[in-house]
Amino acid sequence: MLAGSPSDAPPTTLVLTLPDGSTREVPFGTFPREVVATIGARLLQASIAVAVDGDVQDLMTPLRKSGAFVVLTDKDPRALAVMRHSAAHILATAVRRLRPDAHIGFGPAIDDGFYYDFEVAQPFTPDDLDAFEAEMRKVIAEKYPFVREEVSLSEARKRFVDDPLKLERLDDFEGSDEVISTYTDGPFIDLCRGPHVQDSSYLRHFKLLSAAGAYWRGDEKRQMLQRIYATAYFKKEDLDARLQQLEEAKKRDHRVLGKQLDLFQLFPVSPGGVFWTPKGTIVYNTLEAFVRERQHEMFREIKTPLLYTKKLWEQSGHWGKYRENMFLVLDKETGEHDMSLKPMNCPSHHLYYASQRHSYRELPIRYVTFDVLHRNELSGALSGLTRVRQFAQDDCHVYLREDQIADEVQLLMNFILSYYDTFGLTARLKFATRPAERIGSDELWDRAEAALRAALESTGRAYELKEGDGAFYGPKIDFDVTDSIGRAWQLGTIQLDYNAPERFDLQYTGEDNAAHRPVVIHRAVSGSFERFIAILIEHFAGAFPVWLSPEQVRVLPIAPDYNEHAEAFVRRLKAAGIRAHLDARNETLNYRVREGEMQKVPYMCVIGRREAEENTVALRVRGTGKKQEILSTDAFFDRVVDEVRTRALTPMADATSDVSEATA
Repeated sequence: MLAGSPSDAPPTTLVLTLPDGSTREVPFGTFPREVVATIGARLLQASIAVAVDGDVQDLMTPLRKSGAFVVLTDKDPRALAVMRHSAAHILATAVRRLRPDAHIGFGPAIDDGFYYDFEVAQPFTPDDLDAFEAEMRKVIAEKYPFVREEVSLSEARKRFVDDPLKLERLDDFEGSDEVISTYTDGPFIDLCRGPHVQDSSYLRHFKLLSAAGAYWRGDEKRQMLQRIYATAYFKKEDLDARLQQLEEAKKRDHRVLGKQLDLFQLFPVSPGGVFWTPKGTIVYNTLEAFVRERQHEMFREIKTPLLYTKKLWEQSGHWGKYRENMFLVLDKETGEHDMSLKPMNCPSHHLYYASQRHSYRELPIRYVTFDVLHRNELSGALSGLTRVRQFAQDDCHVYLREDQIADEVQLLMNFILSYYDTFGLTARLKFATRPAERIGSDELWDRAEAALRAALESTGRAYELKEGDGAFYGPKIDFDVTDSIGRAWQLGTIQLDYNAPERFDLQYTGEDNAAHRPVVIHRAVSGSFERFIAILIEHFAGAFPVWLSPEQVRVLPIAPDYNEHAEAFVRRLKAAGIRAHLDARNETLNYRVREGEMQKVPYMCVIGRREAEENTVALRVRGTGKKQEILSTDAFFDRVVDEVRTRALTPMADATSDVSEATA
């Protein structure tokens, strides 16, 4: 069914421009597969989907607009999402064959694969996943075509009369002009926009990964569904690489390593809150101190309250757009939940800026805060350190003139990227534009997007466009970092905000002695410290660089006769700020060394008779097995102090002194 009044009647002829510049004139509603067939039969067989003016659709969806026409094969990155979406339908087909009682929810493609939600009486087991995967291979072999059909709302309700989840989804179409379409592959029919591959045989290399609970439509007040996560690729080697990455990720799981290394604990009495152990607190404080050190000259650190009335949140726009994610507090005087713990620092910074008069000569002014924040995340979404309810950010807001935007973005970008370099993390940039739900006029958004895009492009750095993914108050540049096993994490951000200065009546006195509006840049580098530490634990597999390690040096005397010498060396290291520990327990040396290895201590200094007499250490460097290098205590002292000072990424294992096998 097509929307529109008679005055909006569609054109009778469409003009498609092919990549080589040639054109095709086709009737409105022509199927893309007919156009592709005129280009070549082999191309039609290889086609996954097409893009018309950048919008991806499958070969079974009628063409409804003119524009650039591109055929997507498996060589086009956009094709992978189409194939994965089809894989989700093939999964649902297999599940419904084996479990006809399963009600079907949603089955989208996601960044690393796809999932499908089912409502079933009993949770899926690993054996169920094996059975579903085997059944999927049968569906693939049967080469079912994906058949698309456009239907009316009433017809759609008839088709899904036995599927309450789909009936609820159809209620969203009431009063809408949106096209309702269904896709059928073999016996399975689904309510779906598409796009899809031509038939089920296009899926070859896939793996079902896990099953987990997921609330229907993300609402914790609704029923719990079973979500099956999976992944799929066009090439077997890509699937194998992904599975290997997932296996490596299991070994690096920060929740497991955090317990093994005694870094943090989580207790049910404080869901989403982190208890940092003494070792974990060292890591946290060292990281925060590093950020402070880098910011102390150009940034002004302030501390602000944690609790505010709704007046502030109404002024900022958060009360209307973000309240469900805020921890509301009952006001005894009003009897209403009209106060909230702060979920972000922005409004408090704006409030402080507005409390003083500012000259154009002062700008830019950069306020930074490390205060605790609280966000009311769904309990089912909480996960270790990566999704918590209480956290802190290296949060900064910059107040500046419009003519300073390009220089400030360049400064902040260099600041953020050099910070990641310290940890061996690489970053990709993404430019995110206005979302559907937002505050502020289109005119302000036009200005903000144009200004931030111009500033980004002036840096000369490549970026990816993410339309509709901006903050509700402004466009942003996001930094996606890649860790040591190739996973991407969204971390830092630079957000340009023209709305806050209007809402908070922010001003500065210009060179003309008149009042002017500044603009605001929101900047975060680590995101939250909690999540960043989780990423670092997994990035380094718990083996932190020496400067960040909670224990940097462990000194192990072979026998009590050498304890005094070892104690003196530990005192010297501690006096230089090195986190050194004496392990003189009445245990074998092998036992103590093994424990140090399990705790991923960067350096273990073994001291026996020879070392005590010659003022040397038998040094074991983390990650080098049983090898020991003999060097003077002075040489080692200088080395470890220098590594901490320079924040070296790895312990220096390339010694020029004698190297021998450990005999203890």
